[in-house]
Amino acid sequence: MELSDLNVFRTVVQAGGITRAAEKLNRVQSNVTTRIRQLEDHLGVELFIREGKRMHLSPAGKVLLDYADRLLDLASEARDSVHDTKPRGLFRLGAMESTASMRLPAPLSEYCRLYPEVTLELRTGNCDGLTTLVLRGEVDAALTAGSIPDAPFEKMPIYEEELVIVATANHRPIKSARDAESRAVLVFETGCTYRKRLEEWFALKGEMPDRMIEMSSYHAMLGCVVVGMGISLLPRMVLDTFPERKRLSVHPLPPGLNKAVTWLLWRKGARSPKLSALIEILAPQKGRNSPADRARKANGKSPPRPAGKAQAVRA
Repeated sequence: MELSDLNVFRTVVQAGGITRAAEKLNRVQSNVTTRIRQLEDHLGVELFIREGKRMHLSPAGKVLLDYADRLLDLASEARDSVHDTKPRGLFRLGAMESTASMRLPAPLSEYCRLYPEVTLELRTGNCDGLTTLVLRGEVDAALTAGSIPDAPFEKMPIYEEELVIVATANHRPIKSARDAESRAVLVFETGCTYRKRLEEWFALKGEMPDRMIEMSSYHAMLGCVVVGMGISLLPRMVLDTFPERKRLSVHPLPPGLNKAVTWLLWRKGARSPKLSALIEILAPQKGRNSPADRARKANGKSPPRPAGKAQAVRA
């Protein structure tokens, strides 16, 4: 069935006959009659009981009218939705664990207050995995680091993280991989940009770790560093949430390895009102009358202040 056929059918019912329906549809009567006959032939039932020039809905016609109303109303809603500029519906966001736990609580809380009609889902993963999720359409956007191919994506820089080496509290100064007393390193699974950065740091002196111990969380990783299982590389901000911070020593990385940009990326051509709203919160644009600002004013809220030392990086 074509929606246009259902529309002709419903108009005939509402108008009370072919003649008035043809006038409403701006068609000739023969065309309307033909469309009704074709719909009946397609369904294999009579939709009207015909008494001379008068037409009454048959039992089958009454059943179809209920479905026609729902289908046509749903189609109208769908047409309106694709042109709707208000953020609403499901929004799936991916992020690295450190970003999700340290950077996102404040801005996502603000997002949910401003746009209550959006249902937010957050997924965490490593950088390669998040990029794949965006490419497959399993998340709408992701906050990730590392090298991102330009062809399938659009992206913008959001945060710049300082990366450091962590070791036991009494560890001697670490200026290169040769200074590490333990040749074991604590890392996330393959695909993590920070793991790759640690491997690059070792390679500067032609070294390789003796062992790579994969962990599933930063706090577990730091706990293992405290007891001397190895060293690790991570964003400095993670240390702010570790209760045993005094049991660790922190060592800087050389320029070129000590900074990492966190990017917000999405598939080309897939920037939705929901994503645009998030961008305005994560990387505010200059100007006082953005949609986010208007939403805040409507809810009686002031623009959010930057949280902690989070640094927004503009493209």
